[in-house]
Amino acid sequence: MSNKKQHASHEDVSKRLKRAKGHLETVIAMLEEQRECVDVARQLHAVTKAIAAAKSVYIHDHIEHCLDGNHKNIDLDEIKEITKYI
Repeated sequence: MSNKKQHASHEDVSKRLKRAKGHLETVIAMLEEQRECVDVARQLHAVTKAIAAAKSVYIHDHIEHCLDGNHKNIDLDEIKEITKYI
């Protein structure tokens, strides 16, 4: 099911990751400025959650795309493989 076609979620996932990238750059700056540990940890937690949410949207959209009924040959091995990352 190695389909090069862009899924519906790609734009949303890209926006989420760009936002997470901005947060991560802020965390790096906070570390360099020797900001409070709790503040840095809070921001790291936010970055982690943002990336996890983007991953979840991406994987679920891919699975839905594979199972939407428009594919004659569903690659169950690929679906099993990608679900390992949920």
